[in-house]
Amino acid sequence: MPKKERAEEVLNMSQTRPTMERYRLQVDRQTKASFPTQAPAEKEGAAIKKAHPKAHVSIYDAGESKTTVL
Repeated sequence: MPKKERAEEVLNMSQTRPTMERYRLQVDRQTKASFPTQAPAEKEGAAIKKAHPKAHVSIYDAGESKTTVL
């Protein structure tokens, strides 16, 4: 028989917050991804903006508390 996981272990694993990097890609003010540098965040944001031109795409810099709209 397979070993059963304890309910406490499963509960703790599902309640952890994801690690966020400095640059956060936001679409309509909802964070979709985070990146350690600004270049990949801008690349992903440009691709989303090209596919969905009416969406509000921005990059939030957590280090400087600054938002750049694409």
